[in-house]
Amino acid sequence: MTTEDPNTTENISGLDGGGMGFDVDVLVVGAGPVGLALTLDLARRGVRVRLVDREEGTFPGSRAKGVQPRTLEVFDDLGVLDAALAAGDRYPPMGLHLGPFSKKWVMQKPLPTDPTTPYPDILLLPQSATTAILRDAVEAHSVQIGFGIGVEGVDQDAQSATALLSNGEQVRVRYLVGADGGSSTVRKSCGLRFEGATDESDRMIIVDGAIDGLSRDRWHVWPRAGGRFVGACPLPGGDQFQLMIKLRPDDPVDLTDPALAALFDRLVGGSLRLRNITWSSLFRPNVRLAEHYCKGRVLLCGDAAHVHTPAGAEGLNTGVQDAYNLGWKLEQVLAGAPEGLLGSYEGERRPVAAQVLGRSTELYEGLKRVRPSKFTRGGEDRQLGISYYGGPLAPTDSGQTVTLRVGDRAPDAFLPHPSSRPTRRLFDLYRGPHFTLLAFGEQASVALRDIAWPSRGTKLHRHTATRRAVPVGPAEEALLTAYGITGDTLLLIRPDGYIGHIDTAGWDTRLDSVARRMTPAAQTTTLCPRGTAAAAHPSPSGGRKPDGDRV
Repeated sequence: MTTEDPNTTENISGLDGGGMGFDVDVLVVGAGPVGLALTLDLARRGVRVRLVDREEGTFPGSRAKGVQPRTLEVFDDLGVLDAALAAGDRYPPMGLHLGPFSKKWVMQKPLPTDPTTPYPDILLLPQSATTAILRDAVEAHSVQIGFGIGVEGVDQDAQSATALLSNGEQVRVRYLVGADGGSSTVRKSCGLRFEGATDESDRMIIVDGAIDGLSRDRWHVWPRAGGRFVGACPLPGGDQFQLMIKLRPDDPVDLTDPALAALFDRLVGGSLRLRNITWSSLFRPNVRLAEHYCKGRVLLCGDAAHVHTPAGAEGLNTGVQDAYNLGWKLEQVLAGAPEGLLGSYEGERRPVAAQVLGRSTELYEGLKRVRPSKFTRGGEDRQLGISYYGGPLAPTDSGQTVTLRVGDRAPDAFLPHPSSRPTRRLFDLYRGPHFTLLAFGEQASVALRDIAWPSRGTKLHRHTATRRAVPVGPAEEALLTAYGITGDTLLLIRPDGYIGHIDTAGWDTRLDSVARRMTPAAQTTTLCPRGTAAAAHPSPSGGRKPDGDRV
């Protein structure tokens, strides 16, 4: 059981759209994995959100087929992890075919078992499956996706953004988020530059289809003369492969089924036959980054803000984590937090995209030149080491433990508990749209009860991780080592699983300062439950707060 601060409210969103002149709080444009993840996060927070997409349905192909460990942690929090694991599989080893010879190597370096990282391996999951899982979760929150509805233009003023939709509607919202891909209409409507390059001479055909006579125990690669190559990765849940055919600059392109089958036969030949093609596309690598992620009331997510080469599914994973960073910040600002909190979205996520662009380009070069050493993926591709330290919410003097800094990912760990209780993890405590205040040590546990949470309309869960700041057994030692704790310490964990505050003294004053940058002040909330008029809440009364769940 979790004990919450009595000064929080159950529903911090649900702006009375009609009364305030807004149709919804947030309009999300684009129902790919990024737009769906953001919509899901907002919907579970009670934010009035609408999602539209120009296409008539969700994307049908396998395109971005790797879900990285950090994204799996996001899926855990969003409640879709079990469905993703059931639909996906481990990455197979790669097999390089050189005439009659074959060389096998492991592309994904396995990580050792570590309680701090519950999902250490990249999951092989076709993009269409990822999209379907997120779509089901969004619709389970009673959000109906407006397929076949595009955005024709965006206008905004100081209080709102207005989108002109292709069905003739004009939708006025507090914020509008463009998750509508690399050719984003939202980004173009705002006049934001998309800096970078597209190599028109570098082309690759990607196909989903069955291949008769080909084993499904590896990702097959056939180098070919003149810069060509063919790759075939077995997809989980059936007999299909994702087929990649690298073309020469002067090769003709014909995406009809007979032409694709004939091209595969010509390049690979033998007894192998391509059939039952369900999706195909011509790909040209783009490496681009938006000059800004925010302009007034309009924000960009995913491919609308950054586009990558296809290697490693870096674009999908980076985009989902964009959404995860943005969702809680939109919620807080809608509830009355300083609007500068939304400025931290670009400050935290744009540097990550710039770094990932470089890594995805390196992986793509290894793929197209068939260099196993360049294509092998290690720890940097799991996105577990992403940190916002030094960013707008985590200045370099904001505190640290022996191993962690403010802005770092909060690792998982098993929690010490009496033998009569089931094993729990820190991720069990973090799961949900709340802040978590975690105490290590006896003095910090006492302080945990008395610290006033200087926010209204924001959930704070308080927990004593362990009353011992010095380990007396393996459980305490593993927990304290995971967080680098050497004495009484309080940690504030943000809703997106990153450390928002570390302190060992002066807790009340410092937490107050941190919280006021990220949450609405107690007396200035502007949101209320659906169907009621917005009103200011009185300041919370003083008094002693109950202790959190003893774990």
